Amino acid sequence: MTTIQVGCDLTYSVTSSTSFMFNVAAARTAHQNINGETLQLIPAVQYEVGSLGSEAIQVYRLTVEPCDLQLQYRAIIDLSPEMYDTSGIIETGYSQLPNEVLLYLNPSRYCESDRLAHFALQTFGNVQPGFSRVTAICDWINANLDYQAGSTGESTSACDVLIQRVGVCRDYAHLAIALCRALCIPARYVSGYAVALQPPDFHGFFEAYLGSRWYLFDATRMAPVEGFVRISTGRDAADSSFATIIGAATLTTMAVWAEQTRPDQITTQTVQESAVSTTN
Repeated sequence: MTTIQVGCDLTYSVTSSTSFMFNVAAARTAHQNINGETLQLIPAVQYEVGSLGSEAIQVYRLTVEPCDLQLQYRAIIDLSPEMYDTSGIIETGYSQLPNEVLLYLNPSRYCESDRLAHFALQTFGNVQPGFSRVTAICDWINANLDYQAGSTGESTSACDVLIQRVGVCRDYAHLAIALCRALCIPARYVSGYAVALQPPDFHGFFEAYLGSRWYLFDATRMAPVEGFVRISTGRDAADSSFATIIGAATLTTMAVWAEQTRPDQITTQTVQESAVSTTN
């Protein structure tokens, strides 16, 4: 078990009456025990704590009049991922997949798996099925895409990224998810905090359903998966945005962090030879 302190400071310039929904709280799961959690808003406005979807994503909702709004979120998490031998992790045939994971085989806004089926089969169809095939997808993406901050926008999809060969963490995840789904491997987007990520930011990674559980992957290879603190899970980033804004507001400053209370338990040099799972 590793204890991790996470947090974020977000400041917005609000120029008219605006509604916000913030999705920045660490998820409560069997593998993420929240030891302490605070949310502060400046100015001190009322907010509602709610939950979204079958994953019970915790969100904060509020409406403010013109002001400079600052959100400060802090949490202390005991993180206890499960580790498995990768050699025995196989793919699950469609007829054996649980009903609740079938949704994650479908194309979605940013993951057009139906348009990438030919490419996926041509490139990965002969790779050994199972954990090794998802790893091969991550290897290919990491080798063939350039990570470049600001290179893509809110409209960029997996197909766009495959053509442009450049993107950020959410784009790497979207392309990996689309390719997995095209090969009949359920896959879904996960947003979170990441230990040892440089520069610190909210991070987008993904999970693939293999055997009988979800396993974590990160095609960017910028942070060790055993140090991921889950915020929310969805079909793609459209379900996991850290802020949804209805009105007129501009993000002016942002700081995000995930730090271990005992340094160097998890580092970017960590050699992860096991499959990592943090789902219930």
